[in-house]
Amino acid sequence: MKYSKKNTQLFINQQLPHNFLAEQMILSGLLISSDAIDITVQTLPVEAFYFKNHQEIYKAIIFLYQNKLSIDILTLLTFLQDNGLLQKIGGIKVLIELISQIPNLNYLNEYLALIKDKFFRRCLIKFGYETINSAYITNVALEKILTDCETKIFNLTTETKGQNLFSTGELLNTIFLDLKEKSLNPKLLGLTSGFYELDSLTQGFQKSDLIILAGRPAMGKTALSLNITLTSIKKSQLPVLFFSLEMSKEQIIYRLLAMETNINQIRLKNGNLSQSDWAKLTKVIKLLSKLPLFIDDTVDLSVNEIRSKIKTILFEKKKIGLIIIDYLQLMQISNTKLDNRTQELSHITRLLKTLAREFNVPIIALSQLSRNVENRLDKKPVLSDLRESGSIEQDADLVLMLYRNQILEKKDSNSFQKFESEQIELILAKHRNGPTGTIKLRFEKKKMKFSSFNN
Repeated sequence: MKYSKKNTQLFINQQLPHNFLAEQMILSGLLISSDAIDITVQTLPVEAFYFKNHQEIYKAIIFLYQNKLSIDILTLLTFLQDNGLLQKIGGIKVLIELISQIPNLNYLNEYLALIKDKFFRRCLIKFGYETINSAYITNVALEKILTDCETKIFNLTTETKGQNLFSTGELLNTIFLDLKEKSLNPKLLGLTSGFYELDSLTQGFQKSDLIILAGRPAMGKTALSLNITLTSIKKSQLPVLFFSLEMSKEQIIYRLLAMETNINQIRLKNGNLSQSDWAKLTKVIKLLSKLPLFIDDTVDLSVNEIRSKIKTILFEKKKIGLIIIDYLQLMQISNTKLDNRTQELSHITRLLKTLAREFNVPIIALSQLSRNVENRLDKKPVLSDLRESGSIEQDADLVLMLYRNQILEKKDSNSFQKFESEQIELILAKHRNGPTGTIKLRFEKKKMKFSSFNN
């Protein structure tokens, strides 16, 4: 490692991880097998080869491959000579060395894995040096440097996972064993929502699903998501991460206390409590304190920041049951310039879906509905009412919409205040892997509590 005071930069001045023989074996194999070329070109970038002459040879082979020309030692030699590259690779002796190798192509995947391993180690070393150098640049915001680091390490970890290919035989065998287990021990496939009618349609919230919960303001989106949060934790005992971009963590806690104690939220906030209220409150606080619920009220969160926080909890708790984001339109995008907010939200929902798959956990993202729904004769929301929808409905596995008839149709009246509880329609507008439908729920607004309407 070399340090330059003049430029305040660190430079790499020693050999980086590589495997010379594996690189030779791969290049030799490409000259004798078209199947090896198909696999390698889709697997290794040019930079995966450490030696510059190997990179030039590989680039030449890729050119011949992309132009559907035959590939052997003669065509490669001719191409290199015609383009003035023969001396650059070290002369004809380098090609003679290659063809003298006799690779066993049964081990092609192992050779590729060796080269990729060294390549990713070099990338990691380069990333480390870039991180150190960027820390010296004091006129760049620390937040931007950290975000760039998150993005680079995310891209690197995504690439290292590679592609998992399975034969239908392997997949069918796995599914058969899974079905057998389910028949012997019938249970809900995913996390329960706490509402039987909804669980009957969805079989619970499935791992890797992106669920959109949408509604107009004051419809009860946050309240419903908190009801689902508590039910999920109590049933599964798995941690839940609740990202609140709109409300403070204290406001969220007050809502949870109102739900669990059945004490009017206004009385709770004012401290206007009876002796029996204090007894209930003490009991509920002890209960909630033991639950693995994590609340983050950071404003303007990006997907990269959420990913970092997920990693932190996973390091401590090993598993996560559910992630809730309240709400989608308040999220920000980092380091990507897009033309409008619709494109930004489309990008965010795609990243959230990727996040759900990466961590194999359901993500519920709350979303606003367009105000156009209030100007229609039929005020029941539909998928196109998703505000700045873009690809929200495309990326989502489930889309749930809240519809409260009294609020929408009597918005200029105070008559809805007379109701202790109100009938809510929870519309399952999209279900990628199952039926859609409508579920009736009861909402006690003062206690922030949802329950099945038939209860």
